[in-house]
Amino acid sequence: MHNTTAMLIELGAIILGLGLLGRLAGRVGFSPIPLYLLAGLAFGHGGILPLNASEEFTATGAEIGVILLLLLLGLEYSASELVTNLKTQYPSGAVDFVLNAVPGAVAALILGWGPVAAVALAGVTWISSSGVIAKVLGDLNRLGNRETPVVLGVLVIEDLAMAVYLPILTALLAGVSLAGGTVTLVISLGTVGAVLYLALRHGRLISRAVSSDNAEMLLLVVLGLTLLVAGVAQELQVSAAVGAFLVGIALSGEVAEGASTLLTPLRDLFAAVFFVFFGLSTDPADIPPVLVPALILAVITALTKIATGWYAARRAGVGSAGRWRAGGTLVARGEFSIVIAGLAVGVEPRIGPLATAYVLILVILGPLTARFTEPLARRLTPRP
Repeated sequence: MHNTTAMLIELGAIILGLGLLGRLAGRVGFSPIPLYLLAGLAFGHGGILPLNASEEFTATGAEIGVILLLLLLGLEYSASELVTNLKTQYPSGAVDFVLNAVPGAVAALILGWGPVAAVALAGVTWISSSGVIAKVLGDLNRLGNRETPVVLGVLVIEDLAMAVYLPILTALLAGVSLAGGTVTLVISLGTVGAVLYLALRHGRLISRAVSSDNAEMLLLVVLGLTLLVAGVAQELQVSAAVGAFLVGIALSGEVAEGASTLLTPLRDLFAAVFFVFFGLSTDPADIPPVLVPALILAVITALTKIATGWYAARRAGVGSAGRWRAGGTLVARGEFSIVIAGLAVGVEPRIGPLATAYVLILVILGPLTARFTEPLARRLTPRP
């Protein structure tokens, strides 16, 4: 069979399969991410039927998926909102980092994976899934709850922290010297600061330059600009994902809303391809040896995320029930954990299977903790 023909058949089967899995997940009422990962495991290296012809195209699609995930996330926030969140929520962000990054780092050192892998696994256990959590909040009709801004504030700080964390991790994975890593970090911080300044002071001018009444032109300009900036950021070792996030922050108002509407279907498609590709590149035979560590880590970091949400909601003056709801909502991990693990597999291949198992556990557990943490805490807490 001709290579192009085989690629089209495989791609068609993959996309059709993703659609059916997404529909199934929607009917059951949970995130499709675990199903996408399982599908990748089933048809990847060591799976039932390896898909070789479409591997290169899928890898490119996965890169675009990460970029679009971060772009759409950036479009959700204005620069002023980010600055306000930083000023009010930074203590909660610090507690979040300590409680959830440290277990991952300690686990990597106990497993003997070394300091670079420890930094990577710390990121895997630290960052909650904005996508899964946003869906859970909508499904549970909690968008108007008093604790919801607290949850979103913690997520925003995590997203901003990624702008610093990803360049550091990328430099470490590339074996860059201390001086080189410092330069990369300075470039990253300078870029983030410059974009925030421009967005705060001249956001309207940037949005006006990109704006178009023609949906096709708006889509092409925003997507092209994002891919260009992401590529330049990658060349500077800042991270393509951070570059895309900054483009999203720089756009605001009607332009951001219009771009978000146009790009959301593309994001959903390529993000699904990304999760499948991560599963495709993971051998299912590698998961059983790391299943117990993944389960232990999942239980520990589920509890630490609940503690994080409880603390953050308490600082904001939210009542007891809202504190528990905030904690349970933050448990889910997803896209960022897989992105970080995907970067790190070249240094420590076992991170991939561990992260896959870890995300599978918590992306299923997360919606359950969001729903049942508060009722369970109410039953277990003695009434005054």
